[in-house]
Amino acid sequence: MKAIDWNAVKADIAAMLTTSQDFWPADYGNYGPFMVRQAWHCSGSYRTYDGHGGCDGGRQRFEPERSWADNTNLDKAKTLLWPIKEKYGLGLSWGDLIILTGNVAIETMGGPVFGFCAGRMDDYDGRASELLGPTTEQADIYPCAVDGDCKRPFGTTTIGLIYVNPEGPMGKPVPELSAPQVRDTFGRMDMNDMETVALIGGGHAFGKTHGACPLGPGPSPKEDPSNPWPGLCGTGRGKDTFTSGFEGPWTATPTAWSNYYYNVLLNNDWTSHVGPGGHYQWQSPTSPGTMMLTSDLSLSKDSSYLSLVRKFASNITALNEQFSRAWYKLTSRDMGPVSRCVGPWVPPAQPFQNPLPPTPTVLPDFEKVKADIRKAISTDNKNILQPDYFNNTPYYGAVFVHLAWQCASTFRHSDYLGGCNGARIRFPPQSLWPTNAATGSILQLLQPIQQSYVNLSWADLIVLAGTVALEDASQTAISFCPGRTDAMDGSGSTLLRPNGNYSASIQDLRIAAALMNLTDREFVALMGRIRSPAQLQRSGFFGSYTNNPTVLSNQYFVTLLGETWKPVMIGKNLEYQAVGKELYMLPMDLAIRWDDTFLAIAQDFASDQSMFVREFLSAWVKMMNADRFDGPTGNLCK
Repeated sequence: MKAIDWNAVKADIAAMLTTSQDFWPADYGNYGPFMVRQAWHCSGSYRTYDGHGGCDGGRQRFEPERSWADNTNLDKAKTLLWPIKEKYGLGLSWGDLIILTGNVAIETMGGPVFGFCAGRMDDYDGRASELLGPTTEQADIYPCAVDGDCKRPFGTTTIGLIYVNPEGPMGKPVPELSAPQVRDTFGRMDMNDMETVALIGGGHAFGKTHGACPLGPGPSPKEDPSNPWPGLCGTGRGKDTFTSGFEGPWTATPTAWSNYYYNVLLNNDWTSHVGPGGHYQWQSPTSPGTMMLTSDLSLSKDSSYLSLVRKFASNITALNEQFSRAWYKLTSRDMGPVSRCVGPWVPPAQPFQNPLPPTPTVLPDFEKVKADIRKAISTDNKNILQPDYFNNTPYYGAVFVHLAWQCASTFRHSDYLGGCNGARIRFPPQSLWPTNAATGSILQLLQPIQQSYVNLSWADLIVLAGTVALEDASQTAISFCPGRTDAMDGSGSTLLRPNGNYSASIQDLRIAAALMNLTDREFVALMGRIRSPAQLQRSGFFGSYTNNPTVLSNQYFVTLLGETWKPVMIGKNLEYQAVGKELYMLPMDLAIRWDDTFLAIAQDFASDQSMFVREFLSAWVKMMNADRFDGPTGNLCK
């Protein structure tokens, strides 16, 4: 990737855009609108619920995304791009090529582009998109009760579409009902009203819809990979193309950037009719040759959207600014922090990238910090937080491990959000999560240390405190990679959900492990971390599997597998009690026994203490450093 001549790639893309090919003739002699659609639909699959989707991975090439109705005929776009992809080889990913081509298309048609974050790494299959549907896995885990009105976690109302049904909710051409769905679905991608209206009108400045006749596009790639979407109207291409089933452009200048879309929308009276493709769309006698979709009309039927439509209709400078930034956010949302971006056109960190201050040049003496942490572990501060006791000695090591784990385990590999860099666990919403009960008091225990050292970030201190506790508990040196900095608020974690939900569902545990990019062995090993009985009680549970949280051992697995467990309700929470003993496990612990793969790993660890400690510490270090990015694949701690 470092060897790529990005300017040369842009030049090749620009030449391709206006070189029409007989197998798929360019509308108006320009493939630009086609490529904008491809980039939008590749990126627009992203959803904030779990970070799945987006163009990183280039999974639009694979099932299930490849055969989505909204991706009809985009196989031809990739055929057009193949000579460029072949020329630059593996250094140019499909994900980067698709997005850069969309950018170049916008630029060459006169539109504004804010920047380009290169660094997407191609997947080898579409497995990371399976939860988006339609797949058996999606139907089992996240069923949609009414296709056309899908709720979160879906990013769309209709499986196989990017946002909403353009024809209207459940195919009914009622713009007033479409507006709430538009707002909801764009919100599921973290877009506000300004960004939504800028993207829709800016995107629809270009190109046309295709629905030459009601016969449809023919079989999808999944149905007929040898001849996908041949088109059943005439020749199936050019004027006979069927893609979405709607027909016509939004403006009279479909290959030139403008704010005409907003003026056309506002300055004409629109009536619904069934177009040649058999779908409801809108026409106006005062704007012949153009059309609108129900979802377009919805922008004029909602007061907030309407004010923005009027703004952009009268002020193209405002549109240029808002569209370029919203397009960059759309196409870069799944790439994580700006530190993962490479290339010559990376703009400064944007708010959606959750920027952090730079690492100070001079860091504290961490050996001295570690010594102070060790004092804090055994210093009774029950006026701040009740400690655990073992052999009548106060012990805070397990709560320091708990704090570090809760901070770091917010990381999700799907869109590179979360992690402990920034220490956002200090602020809402994380500080208010039930699984983070009393973390404010744990932070108070560490506050004198944090205030004693210049340039000691909370993020480094939280991770180091947990690591020091584990060093002592395992009698093993553990590597520590400093340099984290602190966020000023919790805004970067508003999209995250707590992983430590104490779920008994094997499915939930597997989803959590996958989001954290943990292997089965790493996930099971980390389940055996030392736990604080006092902290469990503060979280609403009665007891623990051990009264000695000061030692990291395989006792967790020995106890889990060696006892008979019965469900008990003590208070509001379900726990499992060992028959005849005051030993307790959480539902998620028993799920390790119930899953055959997890069980086999637990048996390994129960049989070999040294194996467990070795694999646990390796997984711990991986988790603590998961968010220390250095380019798209690098890590500052390796």
